Amino acid sequence: MPAPILRTKRLYLRHWREEDLPVFAKLNSDPKVMEFFPSKLTNEESNHLAKRIENELNEKDYGMWAVELPNIASFIGFIGLHYPGFTEHFTPCIEIGWRLDCNYWGHGYAIEGAREVLRYGFMVLKLKEVVAFAPQIHNRSRRIMKKLDMKFDLNENFIHPKIPKESNLNPFVLYRITKSEYDAININGSDK
Repeated sequence: MPAPILRTKRLYLRHWREEDLPVFAKLNSDPKVMEFFPSKLTNEESNHLAKRIENELNEKDYGMWAVELPNIASFIGFIGLHYPGFTEHFTPCIEIGWRLDCNYWGHGYAIEGAREVLRYGFMVLKLKEVVAFAPQIHNRSRRIMKKLDMKFDLNENFIHPKIPKESNLNPFVLYRITKSEYDAININGSDK
């Protein structure tokens, strides 16, 4: 069953379109957006990633949705859920993630979209827990995780298995939120 379209007050989380690919490639080649990734992506790598993401949205009832800002921008990045393809002390798991064009940072879009994705994950998919992870030095992402009321434990820091140990991106931090924590924060499962 393909993933549904999600909507928030300001955002439209949808399946990807062909016209998203050049905008996504530009985003993935932006040094500011990709600062906390091992490298920027070539156009080919970016297109391949977008195709993989869209395949996941078509094959599962979740994925990394393309984010549209109606009447402002047809594509500003992605927000969604993903099953990470590596083994670590917290896997198997479902992670929440986001990557937005830096021109749209600072407006609360990542938080707004991520809250809707968490609502969908817990209330519709009936997930028991959602995690998020990022390089310890990636304070912007960590602030979003905190605003989503995700919990951090220093003892859960880890060396990402797909990134060289000596990279300045390691260690990574792990944040978690369980369904019961989500329910306690959101009266009757609705956003604050």
